[in-house]
Amino acid sequence: MFDFEEELKNLPDDPGVYIMHDKDGKIIYVGKAKVLKNRVRQYFQNSANHTPKVKAMVANAAWFEYIVTDSETEALALECNLIKRHRPKYNILLKDDKHYPYLKVTMNEPYPRILKVRKTERDGAKYYGPYVSGITLKNTLDIIQRIFKPPRCRRKFPDDIKKGRPCLNYHINNCFAPCTGKVTREEYRDVFLEICRFLDGEHKELIKSLEAQMREAAMNLEYEKAASARDKIAAVKEIAENQKIINANHQEDRDAVAVARDENIAFCEIFFIRGGKVLGRESCRVDTGGETDGARIITDFIKQFYEDRDFVPPEILTEYEIEDAEAIEEWLGARIGRRVRIHSPKRGEKAGLIKMVKKNAEIALTNHKIKVMKEREKNTVLESMRTLLKLEDIPARIEAYDISNIQGSDNVGGMAVFENGKPAKRKYRIFKIKTFEDADDYAAMREVIYRRFRHGMEEEEAIERGEMSEKDAKFLPYPDLILLDGGKGHVNTISELMEMLDNDTPLFGMVKNDRHRTRGLVGKDGEIEIGASSPVFKLITHIQDEVHDTAISYHRKLRSKIESELDEIPQIGEKRRKSLLTEFSSVDKIKEADINALMKADGMTYAAAENVYNYFHKKQEQ
Repeated sequence: MFDFEEELKNLPDDPGVYIMHDKDGKIIYVGKAKVLKNRVRQYFQNSANHTPKVKAMVANAAWFEYIVTDSETEALALECNLIKRHRPKYNILLKDDKHYPYLKVTMNEPYPRILKVRKTERDGAKYYGPYVSGITLKNTLDIIQRIFKPPRCRRKFPDDIKKGRPCLNYHINNCFAPCTGKVTREEYRDVFLEICRFLDGEHKELIKSLEAQMREAAMNLEYEKAASARDKIAAVKEIAENQKIINANHQEDRDAVAVARDENIAFCEIFFIRGGKVLGRESCRVDTGGETDGARIITDFIKQFYEDRDFVPPEILTEYEIEDAEAIEEWLGARIGRRVRIHSPKRGEKAGLIKMVKKNAEIALTNHKIKVMKEREKNTVLESMRTLLKLEDIPARIEAYDISNIQGSDNVGGMAVFENGKPAKRKYRIFKIKTFEDADDYAAMREVIYRRFRHGMEEEEAIERGEMSEKDAKFLPYPDLILLDGGKGHVNTISELMEMLDNDTPLFGMVKNDRHRTRGLVGKDGEIEIGASSPVFKLITHIQDEVHDTAISYHRKLRSKIESELDEIPQIGEKRRKSLLTEFSSVDKIKEADINALMKADGMTYAAAENVYNYFHKKQEQ
């Protein structure tokens, strides 16, 4: 048995890392200390002054171990590595650990390119970022494309110059087309130097350069070139005006961090300021493990956030004075090769910046609470549905089916999927009915659901054989509840099919009123009354609308494809196309008809019928 008193006596005076384990040996807390003896003893003395989190951690600690290091900085680095590896229960854990993308401009190459990368390298290229939002990065690339029109194709320069015709981007004035051979290497690089100036925020210098180009082009009567420079100037001015300036006089790079917390959840908001401008921001959710001290939360957040970052600014502003600031500054400075300063401003412009960041952190926390409330509301709806339909489990995955056709032709089926009360649109599926042509909703529904479950069983077998992974399956998992767009007849038909498949998934029909709007659900035992104002009724209405839209959209797409095929036939215009579809109800039947049968359609002549017959029979021969 671990003797705490004896082990506490033997703790060294050195810096290092201490590791708390529970009775099962699992790591529940990792910390670092400048003096191990002093720090670890604090946990087991004066418990009245401990926070609830520390009390809980100590109560669950069955034993501890420690690792001595040469310095506090080494202890800090080791602590970060161990927390990242073991993610202990009582440590403050950053939930949104990610590598942000950068824009890379390969000015180290004769013909530069713009690339999106996740890490920076010392390769002579220029890097811009990090971009904390994919939307921000995309918008930046879109702006660059609109203003400077760099090539986006896969051609390699200079090898592909004068090889093939220029692509569509050139013809719609969205590329300066170096592939044509009309752009010199110097002109090519000048465009990318302008792009770098733009990304560097050197808008004034860029505008001066563009104005000089415009004047020179005008003097040489190159009016198209002058107009292009004029448009670039206008675009750059517009963007420069819209960018928020934090400090026009001292345009340093810095990050600003603040926190908003509530119970076991906190949001650390970080603003990225580059060249005096806010280039991005990020709200990071933090699991506090019961920690309530803002300084401690920000301290642990900074250690985890910057541990793997390729770029750390020379200054980090924080809402609170953080613990071990000097050690963290030394650790970060050693990583990036220059000094880093961390401090908490109390007044002036920087304090105002922290106040703004704090407000955004509070907004992020509020939005999270609203999201959680909505999720709970969804779970309440699903629980109500479970009770109403007398289901054994909450229907986490609901699949709905609908059939669409016109006068029995071109039957299609749609499958909509709702997971946890929300539409999972990527998991929607569509089916073209293959076994018959006539108007038979029951048969069509039976075919769709049979094919759906057959695909699922085939995928299960493929997974068992190791030929497919679960994440690649398109028809797994199976639903907890099936809803059919139809009445009791549909329910009885599909119930028989499910019995044949030895599947007991609950299923109900979604019935509509005289105005073709959702009325409620029907099962084997009859219709189930649902209040029109209840959340369950609203969810069912949403599901029915979704699956109907899925089926009808596919039918329209298919119908349009069929109609466009008829339009390709000489002497078959809109009237004759409609006449043929009315007479034969489907293209397949038109294909099977002979010339005499085709002439029975209203408005058809022998020549038109012969064209239709030849068109389809020649395609079959091919």
